[in-house]
Amino acid sequence: MISRRQMTRIVASGFCLPLAPLSLAEAAVRTGRRLVLVELSGANDGLNTVVPHRDDRYRALRPNIALSGQEILDIGGDMALHDGLRALDEAWQAGEMAIVQGLGYPEQNRSHFQSIALWETGGDGTRQGRSGWLTEDIEAGFDATALDAHGISLDGGMGVFASSDGMWLSMTSMHQLMSLERMNAQSRAESGGNPAMELLLDRANSLNQSIERITERIATRGPTDFRMPYGEFAQQFAIALRLIDAGVEAPVLKVRLDGFDTHDYQLWQHRNLLTQLGDGLAAFRRGLRQIGQWDNTLIMTYSEFGRRAEENASMGTDHGAAAPHFLLGGRVGGGLWGTTPNLGALNAGDLTHTMDYRSVYHAVLADWFGLPRNRFDTFQSDELSSLFA
Repeated sequence: MISRRQMTRIVASGFCLPLAPLSLAEAAVRTGRRLVLVELSGANDGLNTVVPHRDDRYRALRPNIALSGQEILDIGGDMALHDGLRALDEAWQAGEMAIVQGLGYPEQNRSHFQSIALWETGGDGTRQGRSGWLTEDIEAGFDATALDAHGISLDGGMGVFASSDGMWLSMTSMHQLMSLERMNAQSRAESGGNPAMELLLDRANSLNQSIERITERIATRGPTDFRMPYGEFAQQFAIALRLIDAGVEAPVLKVRLDGFDTHDYQLWQHRNLLTQLGDGLAAFRRGLRQIGQWDNTLIMTYSEFGRRAEENASMGTDHGAAAPHFLLGGRVGGGLWGTTPNLGALNAGDLTHTMDYRSVYHAVLADWFGLPRNRFDTFQSDELSSLFA
């Protein structure tokens, strides 16, 4: 459990410092909805997460690491979930969990660094986006004066929040924040009216005010008992619950689970990771329902790529292409969405993507946040037209 004192200390520990003035939305409509991004860092093996357990080709490709029997949870349609995700069965049965299959992009890049940058900026194998995939539309679609922040990263990663505008915060830089006011006073005295330095210092001041507002909200909110699993990943969700329960206005939050680069002896590693994922998501769902925020929240997983269809000689999997991802929430249309990649039509040993991942981004911005004109208009998919209630 995290005490109010600890929570206040965490909030006061980090920030992101954009270099341009805040842009104010001209006609923002507040929906009260939020998005929680869950990065599966290292590239999750989708084929052993959402398992085509009735397909003989699956077992032929993976004679040592294919799952069966009590290792899987049947979800219908000849598909199953890895048993490590059993804690999510309640959300699945309630129709509050969607699995979007075969997500990827043209000209797949298999570099961890480059591919996660593509996913976080909305690019493909030929070019990277200029900024975080949702930053421009969120900044233009929400009135900054009504927000405490546009987004908050609870794991320190800011790639998806890359922006020269807006207020995108990270909870990781205690020393920098503690010295912020002192730096402001000293630097203004030494700037000599330098416009670039003055701009930087104005942004630092705006940041400081944002952090103070968030800290005050948390400090004045009585403690709520959120029962969470042990571990760093679940504690990120605990912090997210405290922020939401305190009324902190931020339309996007981000958490991360590391360790999915399973080249060797994958079975036990992957089970542990998916158990952490399933248990953490299930506990977060319970907490959101407890405070009446489940219907206002959308959770979405993402990862840099999937893994190859065939196991390697080390009983693991190497860097691949397409993979499924999860969306959860009280207004999500549950079930399997999209087309399962064909194991008989591999592309150089990789699953061929059946849906561009940017189609999901369009649906989130247009149908969840109510921003129908967004940077992913060309990726609008009829397959996802009823994804959200």
